[in-house]
Amino acid sequence: VKKRDIPLENGDRWLTVVAKEEQDGPELLLEPLSGNHFEPAKTYQKAVFDAGLPYTQFSVENVHEEYERLINLGVEFSVEPTKIGTTIFAVFNDTCGNNIQIVEIE
Repeated sequence: VKKRDIPLENGDRWLTVVAKEEQDGPELLLEPLSGNHFEPAKTYQKAVFDAGLPYTQFSVENVHEEYERLINLGVEFSVEPTKIGTTIFAVFNDTCGNNIQIVEIE
């Protein structure tokens, strides 16, 4: 859920989110890359996305359950749950130009 939304110069915002269940826990800052922002960062983001590489990953208890939950919410996956060794992972598009990986370590 959104924790902070502070207007900044040039229409930017300091926007952070936290887990609904732990609103005093870790806070994630969302960094913008659109508009007139740092061009090398946009180039890097596009190259990582085009290569199919995950920009980040989140550990989950059960990849298959999380995959089904996200599919039911309309999330589009580029990689369905896949087992390699002792891990299961899946990759989805966050609609902001990033591939996000969820991973379960057995």
